[in-house]
Amino acid sequence: MKTDSKMKEFVLKKVHDNNVKFIRLWFTDVQGILKSFSITKEELEGALEEGMGFDGSSIEGFSRIEESDVIALPDPNTFQMLPWSPEENGVARMFCDVLNPDGSHFEGDPRWILKKELKKISESGYTYYVGPELEYFYLKSDKGKPETLDRGGYFDLTTLDAASPLRRDTILYLESMGIGVEYSHHEVAPSQHEIDLRYTDALTMADNAMTYRLVVKEVATRNGVYATFMPKPIFGVNGSGMHTHQSLFKGDKNAFHDPKDKYNLSATGKQFIAGLLRHSKEIVAITNQWVNSYKRLVPGYEAPVYISWARRNRSTLVRVPMYKPGKEKSTRVEFRCPDPACNPYLSFSLMLAAGMQGIKNKYPLPDPIEENIFEMDIERREKAGIETLPDNLFEALRYFEKSKLARETLGDHIFYKFIENKKIEWDRYRIQVTDYELDNYLPIL
Repeated sequence: MKTDSKMKEFVLKKVHDNNVKFIRLWFTDVQGILKSFSITKEELEGALEEGMGFDGSSIEGFSRIEESDVIALPDPNTFQMLPWSPEENGVARMFCDVLNPDGSHFEGDPRWILKKELKKISESGYTYYVGPELEYFYLKSDKGKPETLDRGGYFDLTTLDAASPLRRDTILYLESMGIGVEYSHHEVAPSQHEIDLRYTDALTMADNAMTYRLVVKEVATRNGVYATFMPKPIFGVNGSGMHTHQSLFKGDKNAFHDPKDKYNLSATGKQFIAGLLRHSKEIVAITNQWVNSYKRLVPGYEAPVYISWARRNRSTLVRVPMYKPGKEKSTRVEFRCPDPACNPYLSFSLMLAAGMQGIKNKYPLPDPIEENIFEMDIERREKAGIETLPDNLFEALRYFEKSKLARETLGDHIFYKFIENKKIEWDRYRIQVTDYELDNYLPIL
């Protein structure tokens, strides 16, 4: 696998014209943590041609020691200057595909998993588009009990929103890197914020989401504060989600739209939603992969724990934003449980696979639930057939382990590495003695 010669020349020219000295090669581990190493411009031509070898045994979920060598091959389509780098001897970045020494794709590379799923649907003429809403908190530091910067609330535009300049700088950096931003605002909780990235194809969006997380943290650090994508850093307020809008297109036509349907949803759109609902318990270990993720997924706090769908109702797992006449291309479904600390490559892969399973098997879609499920008692929910997502990581892993869909989509390497890693995380968590236990039990027992 070698780089297209025209794209290679394009990158080399950009490096020369922008006085770039260092190029950071980016890739992610199985948990979606961004990894990087730098090369100089003198090594770039060789890297674009043959890739750069590195030891994969030190990367979470990658290789065993006895088969550790892997190769990072830069994708020239992802070349961008890092906007905070100096003008002289500047720094750029490229995402990489991770290969085996023989040039075949490395099965532990999350980016490759997504590319495989997208190739599969492209053979049926589909393109998968996503638009995630990544929420996060600004805190005074990453030490001790979280301290917020403000007491602002949803859409506040007052002196309470102390982070407006931080969001502005973040958006300017993102746009300079070719990443479109639709809008930004203060979220519901104090010091909680959201910047929404403009809808695009899933691979580009996964790269953009990884870049976004780094840029948000970089801007925060440069301004003496800390940004976190931890799903639930503060007790008693809303956690941070990554509501993911998604649609399938065939050419220029939105495959989810049907103007004659009362919901303006095609059979394809309905089956896709049904697939997301039916397989949600199996894939939530990926879309919500941390012990802390399930502190967010509790009833109330706008957390989507109930497996149902609706149009206006934000207490459901899947929402279909209202159709506006003349905006057929904007018909989409919003999957509301993922959080911003997930691996976007694996999460998009499994959301797509679940939806496509619904289309392939023509899953029937249940009626929408338009009343507030948070206000229903258990009896009413059971009567309506509304199930809930797993309420902790261990339970989520039990569904994940039994999932044929997850194993086939992710491949054995990532599937089993992920399970192994997450069981270790759960075991470490469950043996901890927490402040809650000390505060409540030590004085009386």
